[in-house]
Formats: sequence, C-alpha cells, structure tokens
Amino acid sequence: MGMTDVLIVGAGPTGLVLACDLARRGAAVRIVDRSPTPPRTSRAKGPNPRSLEVLDDLGVVDAVLAAGSAPLPMLKYRDRLPVTETDPWADSAPTPDAPYDRGWLIAQWRLEEILRERLAGYGVQVELGREVVGLAQDSGSATAEGDGGSVSLGGGDTIGDHVTVTLTDRTERTTGRTVERARYVVGCDGAHSSVRKMLGIGFEGTTAEDQVMVCGDVDLDGLGDLGDLGDLAEGAPDRGRWHQWFDEDGAVMLCPIPGTRTGWWFQAGPERDGRGRPLAPSADGFRRLLTRHTGLPGHRLTRADLLSTYRVNVRLADRFREGRVFLAGDAAHVHPIAGGLGMNTGIQDAFNLGWKLGLVLSGHAGAELLDTYEEERLPVAAHTLDLASERLRATLEAIRTPGGGLDTAITADTTGLGIGYRWSSLAAGAPGGYRTSAAPRPGDRAPDAPCRDAATGSRTRLHRVFAGPSTTVLGFGPGSAAVLREAAAAYGDAGVRTCRVYAAHEDHAGAEPGAVIDEEGHATAAYGTAYGTAYAGYGAAYGMESSGGTDAGTVLVIRPDHHVGVFASADDARSVRKYLRRLHEAGGRRTSMVDAVR
Repeated sequence: MGMTDVLIVGAGPTGLVLACDLARRGAAVRIVDRSPTPPRTSRAKGPNPRSLEVLDDLGVVDAVLAAGSAPLPMLKYRDRLPVTETDPWADSAPTPDAPYDRGWLIAQWRLEEILRERLAGYGVQVELGREVVGLAQDSGSATAEGDGGSVSLGGGDTIGDHVTVTLTDRTERTTGRTVERARYVVGCDGAHSSVRKMLGIGFEGTTAEDQVMVCGDVDLDGLGDLGDLGDLAEGAPDRGRWHQWFDEDGAVMLCPIPGTRTGWWFQAGPERDGRGRPLAPSADGFRRLLTRHTGLPGHRLTRADLLSTYRVNVRLADRFREGRVFLAGDAAHVHPIAGGLGMNTGIQDAFNLGWKLGLVLSGHAGAELLDTYEEERLPVAAHTLDLASERLRATLEAIRTPGGGLDTAITADTTGLGIGYRWSSLAAGAPGGYRTSAAPRPGDRAPDAPCRDAATGSRTRLHRVFAGPSTTVLGFGPGSAAVLREAAAAYGDAGVRTCRVYAAHEDHAGAEPGAVIDEEGHATAAYGTAYGTAYAGYGAAYGMESSGGTDAGTVLVIRPDHHVGVFASADDARSVRKYLRRLHEAGGRRTSMVDAVR
C-alpha cells in the first residue's frame, strides 16, 4: 500500500484548484469523486475577479475567458413588459492594480473541464466513481462511526504521520473496497460532505424553508437569437442580456449560457401545490412558469436538465481541520446564492491551503504552518456568510419594486479583491519603510501592476512575476539590493524568487535576473513606496509614513497566494529573514541568510 501526499475528496472547482496547485508543486496528489461521470453542475455562474486572479496564476485564465463571456446587462420586467435595464459594471474598468474588474460567466461544468485538462497535464486524472467511506488517523484516540466506515478523531498534539482511507468503487467495472494511505486528506465534497460528517464536525446554521428556487439548464429552440422584447411571444429574449421577470406571484430569470446557441440558465420561484408547498422542478413545470411570467410559448422550451431545488442555507463548520484532514469549499461553509460567493470562496480556500501543504510536504516549513489555514479562512467564510445574507436581504427587498433585480446583490465587496488576513499570525507586524497610507498592509492582497522585464523589455505584470509555487521577495529602491541578494543566496533553492523593481529613471544596466522596470510608476503607486534622498526629505509633505529606517528602499515578502507577508524598510533585513525562515527553513535546517553571504 503506497503513500499519497494529499488525497482530495470531491472534484468540483475547489478540489480541482487544490489538485492543480499541489500537482505543480510536485506533490503526489490524488483526487476522487463519488460520481461515476464528470459532474454536470451549472448553478455557479462563474469566477469573480479574485478567482480570476487565482485561475491566472494556475495558467488557465485564457481558456476560461475564451469559453465564457463578460457579465451581461440585466433587463428587468414586470407583468411581462420590460421596465428597466441595468448594467452593474457600466462604471467599472480594469485598473493597473486589478486587471480583472468584473467576474466572468461560464458554466461550472465547463470550468471544471478546463481545470481537469490542466490537471491531466501534470499526469493526474480524477478518479471517478470512488467514494470515501472510512477515515482513520493513527493517533490512538477514540473512533467515531461514519456511513460505511469510521474515523479516528485524533487526540492532543499527536496526529500520527498519515490517514488511512477506505474507498469503495461505485463504477460498474468492479466492486469492493480498497484501503489507501495519505499524509493529508482534504474534504472538498460539498455541503453534504461525508468527510465532515465522519469527522464529527458540527455544521451549524439555518435553512430558510420558505426561500426556495428551482434551477436548471434549458434550451429555448426555434426562436432565433434576437426578438422583440416587448412581445416575447413572437421572438426570444436577446442573448446579450440577463432577463429577469419579477412579479407579485413569482419570478423567472433567464441568463444565456456562454458557448451555446440556445442554452439558458433557468431560475424561478417554484410552482406550489394546494397547501402552498413547493413542487419539485420538472421540464413541464418550467414550461408553465415560462409562459406564465414571460409570455413565451412553453413548447419552445425543448430541453431541461440539471434540475435542482435551491433553499437558502447559511452554515459554517465548527472548524476546518481535524488532525491531518481539512475541509474546504461547501464542505466548510454554504452561502446564500446572492453575489455568487459560494464557489468563489471555495476556490480561494484552495489557493490558501495549497501552498501551505506544499511547503510542509517539501520539508521547508513546519507542520504548524497548516494551523494558519483555519486561522485565516474561517473568519473569511464567516464574513462572507454575513455579506451574502445581507445582499440576499437587499435583493429580496429590491425586487418588490418594479425595476429591482439581481444587480442589487453586486457590490465592490463581492469581487473578492478586498479579502485579506491582517489578523493572521502570518501578517508580520506593522509595515515599515516609506509608504503611503493607502499602501497594502501585511495580510492584504498584493496589488498587480504593469511593468517591463528588465532583461527582455517585454511587457509583464507583477502578478505574472508572482505566479507559480514560489514566495517572492520584492525590492524597491537601491537599498533593497543587498536584502534581495541575501534572500536569493539563502533560499533560492527552496522556492523563493527575488524581484527588483526599478523606477523608470534608475539605471538598470546589469539588472538582476527577474528584475522589472516600473516604466509608468504603477508598481510604486500600488505599493505606496518611494525612495531616493530627495523623496526621503519630503515624505511627510506628501502623506508618506516612515518606520524610521534610513536606507533608500523597501522590501516586501509576497506569499505564494499573492498576499503581503512583510513590508519592511530596506535596512530591516531581520524582518525579512525571520519571515522566510518560518516558511522555508523548517527546524532551522537551512543555512541562514546571514551565513549565506559571509
């Protein structure tokens, strides 16, 4: 029986992002899913701007953008007549520090296809039809029963060196059970997570039984691409809009599915029986709802599949870890649908956990680094639950008035770009160096910025510099050069890269490998840094803060998930050294930065 580094349970977007991140780090990763065929799920309508940055880092964003479409203006109706059109993104535009200013529409099953293709490029295939029915950690502690198996819950600080996993094969080819071993297991198996249940982790929250929606993918056939929006019986909704009918007695929403000619996402208030109880979704039911609210003839709806009933759930796991087993995505938290935050929070869980598991598995970081996953992501999940609940409340209020619609759910907070971890133990103290009050603090998302490669002159961006499984030490100003050299010498073979950012006026002849030129000053502006003797004298006049350092430069450590770890003056090499030692020098086994340059 061999040993897998990480066994991922569940092959939705969360599990696939985690698998891709671990596979590119060279981890021995396996991913299983109980479904005998690739899941076909369309409820999530696509990644938000922060998730697009994650997908960019993984090298799949171009495929995602090509397969999907930009979010559409929303046309709202009352009593079958158009009332108003709203474009929630009309006033937004890409900025140098955030090139993705809006989310992207793509069917969830298509996003999963792209991620599976990326994963296959690393030689890893999703193992379909395999269900985890037992977990045991060799800690010698009490055992709790799960469906078809059991889990040893762990005790004290002793969690053993692996998890024993029992799997069944649900395909027709074979039956029976196999027993596998993995150093870590991650449950990405959805709101009804078997992993969470076997661990005995509570999943407290509420289900609003009266807030129900039926969903599915439908074809509206034989109607052409465009129609008279004032007389839909003679045509079809324009595929360039997301159509929303909100009436006193119900609602229908139709959003075109990118990559299809006649496919639409269908969401509606359910039909109800004589007692007011919601009826299960069906093709015929969808046809009746379509005609009632839109006036479109029901027979034009020729296909309805992926049918589901959605009830508003707000639930959060008591904890995201039990020994060597972790929870991510819907297994750890389920959100109201407003704002599209559920899938995106799961993707960002995976991006937070992947680099930490990678460093621990490679022996560079101590196992205590894994404690920061729950420390960082559980508060984010709790905040997101509150945000989605508030957006749902605001949306339900808005649709009571003609012209109200789903645009109410979209705010700057739903982009994910403002999520950070300032409270984390990985946010190393107060920022140092010369900085504006708007500069990122330790724990914040590291801004992007366009620049040029100093060696080739080709255009690039800081997030492209950060991309991949490495920690980045970023230096501004001539005083940062010595710290960058020390970091490269001590940790260059341990997954740390260095990048000197040259201002346009600086001489970059003989620039270090990986250096970039901040031609237009966007990087300096995004990071609120300035250097040079002239600026140092006038910093206070221009709103700059100083840590008291005298060196002309600033150094930042950027975590592999694009969050700031350290923001220090160039003469504060100690802060940089201490941080890198925590991430890349487990047990003090590596040569220190001081020794490396003696």
